[in-house]
Parts: sequence; structure tokens; C-alpha cells
Amino acid sequence: MLGQVTTPQNLDERFRDAVSALTAPGTRRAPDDAVRDGSALTGARALELFDAQLASRHLDLAARWLRSFNEGFYTIGSSGHEGNAAVAAAALPTDPALLHYRSAAFFCARAKSTTDAARDVLRGVVASAREPIAGGRHKVFGSAELNIVPTTSTVASHLPRAVGLAYSLARPRPAKLEERWPRDAIAIASFGDASVNHAAAVAALNTAGWFDHSEVRLPLLLVCEDNGLGISVPSPDGWTAAALQSRPGLRYTSADGCDLAATYDAAVEAAGYVRRERKPAVLHLSTVRLMGHAGADAETAYRTAAEIDHDLSRDPLVGTARLLVEAGLFTPDEVIGRYDEIGWQVRKVAEEVLGEPKLNSVADIVAPLGPRRPLRVSHEITESATRALGPLAATRRQAFGGRPPEQGGPLTLAQTINATLTDALVATPGMLVFGEDVARKGGVYGVTKKLQERFGAERVFDTLLDETSILGLALGTGLDGLLPVPEIQYLAYLHNAEDQLRGEAATLSFFSSGAYRNPMVVRIAGLAYQQAFGGHFHNDNSVAVLRDIPGLVVAVPSRPSDAAPMLRTCLASAAADGTVCVFLEPIALYHQRDLYEQGDNEWLAPYAGPSDWTSGHVPVGRARTYPVGNAGDLTILTYGNGLRMSLRVAARLAQDGYGSRVVDLRWLSPLPIADLVREASATGRVLIVDETRRSGGVGEGVLAALVDGGFVGAARRIASADSLIPLGPAAQQVLVGEDAITQGAHALLAR
Repeated sequence: MLGQVTTPQNLDERFRDAVSALTAPGTRRAPDDAVRDGSALTGARALELFDAQLASRHLDLAARWLRSFNEGFYTIGSSGHEGNAAVAAAALPTDPALLHYRSAAFFCARAKSTTDAARDVLRGVVASAREPIAGGRHKVFGSAELNIVPTTSTVASHLPRAVGLAYSLARPRPAKLEERWPRDAIAIASFGDASVNHAAAVAALNTAGWFDHSEVRLPLLLVCEDNGLGISVPSPDGWTAAALQSRPGLRYTSADGCDLAATYDAAVEAAGYVRRERKPAVLHLSTVRLMGHAGADAETAYRTAAEIDHDLSRDPLVGTARLLVEAGLFTPDEVIGRYDEIGWQVRKVAEEVLGEPKLNSVADIVAPLGPRRPLRVSHEITESATRALGPLAATRRQAFGGRPPEQGGPLTLAQTINATLTDALVATPGMLVFGEDVARKGGVYGVTKKLQERFGAERVFDTLLDETSILGLALGTGLDGLLPVPEIQYLAYLHNAEDQLRGEAATLSFFSSGAYRNPMVVRIAGLAYQQAFGGHFHNDNSVAVLRDIPGLVVAVPSRPSDAAPMLRTCLASAAADGTVCVFLEPIALYHQRDLYEQGDNEWLAPYAGPSDWTSGHVPVGRARTYPVGNAGDLTILTYGNGLRMSLRVAARLAQDGYGSRVVDLRWLSPLPIADLVREASATGRVLIVDETRRSGGVGEGVLAALVDGGFVGAARRIASADSLIPLGPAAQQVLVGEDAITQGAHALLAR
């Protein structure tokens, strides 16, 4: 069949012809014996793994069959990668695994039951609402029962999470905190060879080596399934091996992934090393890709007939069949009989799932994205207060040096966040605070000052300077049941790593129907108006990407009086609902003390002690209104730095006889739509003060929400220019200022 395109039909024929040509030996090995000399793989285990390999192959054939009459929606197959079944056998069933999309044989081997594995996978292929992990939202390899964490990554963006998970597995466990996985478990993550070049993979490999160099335990097994192709682009010969071998701190092992015994032996050695030494390792498997990349991919457009034929000659199913026949465990006819038996089982399941219901409502589809249970969140806050007032009262006093902040004077925004983090670390043993410069230095702006001194380096620590890895640590530790609070030093620094929020954090509950979650509160110093330190990297007003992520909560605390209850809400939402929160802190307001005039201290606020936490609960998605004057002439909708400027403008308008209601959004996602429509309708005139850019800024969403909500009055929008923020005084030319707000207000009042 040299020169032919690899199709299900000729792949099937090639397998049958190759097996029929095998010759059985004169002696037979016992099932408990090694399947060949020098290998640790027994005949009995090889037979089990062969079943998993056969199931994986027939799942690919069934997916193509389903697609042929428009019933299958996912055809990226695992044919040629079936050797990864041996990796599953070398690991423990309690080891959490994050699988590459060609790791079907691993899934089948861990599932044990061919029929059960086939049903789970094929339900994903046809987008059945009965699919047990993603519920028909996507075809993924995932199962809470099998400890397989679903991932939709095609570019290894799950690897930073795997590093974080391994880090968490090696940490001392807080007392009474439930264990999801045994402490001797290792984290396993598989990925393709082309993905080794992706930024997320490079970050993960680098961070794993950095941890090892820092003598931090990291039980992580990375499995590169190398078929030599990234869709149509071949990996340069030897590049993947060179890239993986050159990584410091990572033990490298390679094997022929088309040889089951060789793969098993290498996997046992690599997994044993990781489990015993609690150090990271890479297992590099040479595989082949059969039947093209996906769907109707025509390999002949970019591969020669000789290249295709060479891969067919390395078919791992033929390799395992040869192993079994040469060991005398199967005859060629028995191999083909087993192949047909499992093929029949898989095809039968495929026919059964065809008629299963699909997701058919928006409510069902989005249900796992962002559960909002304010009563549970309020209860979580109450429980924290009870602990802080009772069993942890002495610990709290000690953390604050004997004088809790509610006993002192009013605090700035930065001081309030610091006090709230301190209280949360006291009340939540599984909480971690980490990021660049957060520990010994206490953050660039002192927001995390003394936290490491109070709680130790196990709970408050500095990381390497890589935002992807910081978020990966949060993804992994959150998955393992901890409550991570990572800091991204500046909003502009997030943009190189934002896919860890979009593609990994916010999607996990969606693609696991809530079976897995990664709660976290990501603190980010952002927005503009710094006077002495600027430029677009430190004065960034771009938040559009955050508001575009379904399920993500974006909070912007403007005043100290809101910062503490909002942060407690975010932490409680993460704990109770698995929410992924971004707590966006306006840099220019960190140390602000005054509101109307110098020395008035109107921007400060007293800190609420635990007895007042519940009464100060701020539900996600609720705004706050400040009446100024008679409050009947104008509504100003704003947030962040815009709140302070708007309150100042409103005070001057009141002197001229105009009453305003200034509404602080507080939450950029979800927007407090009901509050906005109500407050806007109360005056019929709305001024939206948006410090982000005119194009793609928050104001666009607010204006659309008002229209959708039925507001019929007059509206005007003031926003910053579509520009990066320059250094020095020039920044004031592109940012919203009080003069522009005043002009906008008068224009509306004149109507």
C-alpha cells in the first residue's frame, strides 16, 4: 500500500496482514514470566495493555465512522501513540494525570474496562450530555474516579498547572485539610513534541528545573509523545531530544514508544525515580501518527509516500502483537480474534451513544462556569469570623503583634489589603500567598509587608519572575485543595500569561462539570495615575481580556472601606464555589489618604474586626452608591480611580446646586447590571466615567448593559484615549481627568 493515504480501511488491512505473517515460537512463556528477556513487563500485564491499545485504536476507527454521517464531532485520534498505555501501567491509579489528546490508550489502561472507557470517550465524540466528565461540552480524557484531570490543551498550556500540582503534592499538608491524592502520589502530564516549543511548555520545563535547582521537591513526570509532526510541520531531526535533554534539573529518559516492553521499562524507571526522589523527570517516547492529524487531513499534501509508509511499518499494535506471538501468549489468529472482539464491543457502544441527548439550553451549558451562591459565601465568611473570634483569637492577636488593626486608626487601601490577607491566612490554613517580591520585600508597594514574617516561608514565598509559572502554581495548588492567592506584580505583566486564566483556570469546572476546580484569588496591581512611576508597563489600563473570560470574577476595590469585605468575598467564593477571582488593585490609590483636599483623610477607613465581617459582606456583582447633594439630577457610573475623581466633581456640582449619585461598580465582571439600571433610571441622565480605553473598555459594556436593561434616558461616556500610557506628565493627556468629567456632567445637565 505504498503511496496510499492512511485510512481506517487500509490501516485495518495492514494490521491484519502484518499479524497473519507472524510466526509463533516453539516454546511458550508463562503469563507471569517476562514477555521477553530483560524486560519487567509480564505476559499477563502485556495482555491487559494490549486490550487498552486495541480499544484506543478502535475508538479512533469508531470516531471516523461516526463522522462519516455527521454524528462525530472530534476526530483527533491516538493511532500510533498507543504505547502510552504502558505509562498508565507504570504509574499508580491514584497518581493525578493530565493527558495529551493522543493519550487514549493511557485512559483505557487506567479504566481497565474496555466497554466503560469506550462509552466515556465516544460520548465525548458525539457530544452526549451523558458524557460523565465534560457533560457534552467537549471531548476530553477526564475522570474524577480515575484521577484524570481533563485538559483541552493543544499547546501544552496544562504543563504549568502540572508543575503547580506536583509542587503541592510535595508540600506539608495543613492539619485537617482533606487530601485529594495520597502524599506519595506523583503528577503526570503528557504532551506532544511540537508543543515543546510553546511558551507555556518552556515556562513549565524551566520552572521544574528552577525548583529542582532550588532544592524544592517536585514529584513530576512529564511524558513527551513525539511523532515528529506539529500538524503538517515536521520537528527538526533530533530537536525535541536536544531541547528536553538540555533542561537543567530534569532527568531525561527515552524509549521507543512503539515498543510496549521498552516503553513500560522506561516508564517504570522514570516513575519510580520521581516517586522515590520527589524530583522531576521527562520520559521521551518516539511514536508515529497514523491516519493524519484530524478529520479530513490529507497527509499526502505535506508528506511523502515513503514517510507515511515508514510510520505504518512502526504501528505499535503490530509491535505488541509481535511481542505476544513471539512469547507464545497468543497465536496470530488469536490476536486477530481479540482485535475483532474489542472492535465489535467499541462499535456496539458507538451505536448505543448515537441517540443520546445533547446539551440543548444555555442554562445547562453554562451551569458549571461560575456558580453564584451568596448564602454559601456568606456562611463561609461567618465561619472564618467564628474561628478568628474563638479558637484562633490568640493566633490572630499574635499575627498582628498584639494589636489587631480594628483597634488602631483608619487605614489606607494598601494597609487594609494587608490586614485582610493576614486575617485570611490566620483563618484559612490552606491559603498561600506568593509571587514576585511578595515575601521578604513585602511587595513593590508594601501590600504584603510582614506576611512572611508572620506565617513563614511555607505559606508566603517569592517565586521566579515568570507570570505563567506563578499562575501555574496557583492552578496546581488550587486543584489540590489549597487556596492560592498569587500576585501579578503589574497588570501589564499578566498579558504574556493570560491564557493560564482563560484556557486553564476558567475552563476547568466547565470541562469537568464541576468535578474538578481550581479556586484562586489573583491579586494584580493595575490601572493608571501613578505620578512618580509610569510608562505603559506600570500604568496599564487594559482589562478587556479579563472581562471576556466566562466565569471569571473581576473585582476592583477603590476605597479601603470596600477592599476588606470585597477581598473576603473573593476568598470565600473561591473556597465555597471554586471561583477564579481577579482582585485588581488601583496602584495610585494604595497610599491615598485624602479625598477633597490635602489632609482631610477622607479616603481612609477603619478596619472591621471579625465581629463585623458578616454585616460588611459585599456579594459578587453588587454596586455601591454615594449620594451627593439631592442626588436627583445626575448618575455617574464609575470605578477605581474614576470613583475618587467623580466624587470630587460631584462635590463641586453640588455647590452649584446639582445633586448626583456616584455609583462605584466595584465588580467589572459580572457587572452589577440591576444596580446600574436602577440608579440610572432614578435620574434619567447617566455619565459613564471609564478610565480604561474608549475601544474595548469597560464603558462599552456598561453602556450596552444599560440599553439591554431598558434604560431610555440620556447617556454620555468619558473614557481614556486609545493609546498606551506614556511616561511622565504626558500621561494626563490620554487619561480621563476631572475636567473631562466636569464637562461631560454639564453637557448632560444642560439637556
